[in-house]
This record gives sequence, C-alpha cells and structure tokens, in this order.
Amino acid sequence: MSNVTAVPLQPVKRGYLVWLWIGIAVAALAALALAWKGDPGIGVTPSGLRYQVVKAGAPDAPHPTDTDIALVQYTGRLADGTVFDKSERPTPFPVNAVVPGFSEGLKLMTKGAKYRLWIKPELGYGAEAKGPIPANSTLEFDVELVDFLPEATVRRLQQQQMMGGGMPGGATPPIPDATGER
Repeated sequence: MSNVTAVPLQPVKRGYLVWLWIGIAVAALAALALAWKGDPGIGVTPSGLRYQVVKAGAPDAPHPTDTDIALVQYTGRLADGTVFDKSERPTPFPVNAVVPGFSEGLKLMTKGAKYRLWIKPELGYGAEAKGPIPANSTLEFDVELVDFLPEATVRRLQQQQMMGGGMPGGATPPIPDATGER
C-alpha cells in the first residue's frame, strides 16, 4: 500500500464560490454573444473580404467573371475616411485587372447592385504604398455595378467602331477601352 500525503485545502466561504460561478457564467455568455453578434448586414468571404449589400442588383442575374469588363461607379476611401479615388462617370475595369479584393467584390454583384467593400491589406496593395494609399491600408469602396460585358464582346465592338461600323444612321457609340479612355 502506498502512502499518499494529502494537502488540506482551506475552507472557502460559500459566497465566494457563488460569485466565482456567476463570473464564469457571465464571461461565457459574453463570449457567445460576441461570437454570434458580428456586424449586422455585413458578409465576410472565405478570403476575408467584408462587404455590405447597400442595394441588391437584378435578382437571378449573372455575376461578372474574370473574363468580363465591368462598368462601375465607385468611391475609394482609407480607414480614416480620406477619399483617395472617385469615378466621375461610370468607369470600365477588366475584372481580373484590379486588386484581388475589388475583383472578388465585383464577382459577388449583379447588374445594378451597390455594395460597400472593406478590403484588408492582403487583398489590396499589401505592404506596398500606392500614391495616396499608405502601405498596409484597409481600403473601403462604395461600388455600383452599372453593367458588364465579356471582354471579347467589348473588343469586337471596338474593332467595329474603328472600322467605321456602328449604329444605324451612322452613329457610333464611344466604347471605352480597359483603361477608361475613349
């Protein structure tokens, strides 16, 4: 048989134990509330892009893909609210030629939708400073997807325009290229 020496514990008042258990319960409930609450109306993609649907687009409509050119109206801000870029009119962007977070946000949208995007540095410019955007900046964009077309269709329309083809009556609509130039 082994000899086990027991160390006696000092008795604890029952009131202290009650408060200890109440404190543990409150902490557990607070943790659950924080985990479930989140930001109402704000979605998060697996990559960490945060977005809010300000105005839903056309229901059951297609979404832009990497091979499309999106026509967007946008305002870009830094976390402190400083506007670093704003479109004066709808601007065309190849979906795959913008920062990853902006591209991912465009692909969530349908024609006519307005979203607010919060792009963390890893999905934006990262540790690289770009003009008025400091390194490691979270970017906030208000984006409206006006329309989008496959890049091949835009190129074909541009070729028709250059060859003198166009709309009936000889009118030729200005077709912007991927950089927004007409």
